[in-house]
Amino acid sequence: MTDYLEEIRKRPPSALDKKMGIEIIEASPQRMVGTMPVEGNTQPIGLLHGGANVVLAETLGSVGTHLHAGPNRRVVGVDVNATHHKSATSGIVTAVATAVTLGKTLCCYEVEITNDKGERTCSARITCLILAER
Repeated sequence: MTDYLEEIRKRPPSALDKKMGIEIIEASPQRMVGTMPVEGNTQPIGLLHGGANVVLAETLGSVGTHLHAGPNRRVVGVDVNATHHKSATSGIVTAVATAVTLGKTLCCYEVEITNDKGERTCSARITCLILAER
């Protein structure tokens, strides 16, 4: 069985993921789990920025798609959307990205983001395109 989490940890984090404090804690093409601190990712009024939720969702969906596609394939996001249900002002948020479809060219994930209390703060969806080999 492939140890996807070990594979991910061997790669350097992207500059944005590093800046945002995103940590992947579970990884497979079917299910990705990651965390992100609220601190440092807030709006001027102290709430977790909605764009930060989108970055977290896109990171998990893109990495999950890349695990599905294989190391020699390139992956790009083609659609991402998010609905923000509740604000977060401190602690960490945890995102669970569950594969909806894992195809030859498209992968789609539903992403549930929750606060430290387990309350859903955001629902997102990310669709990625697996590019043809060149």
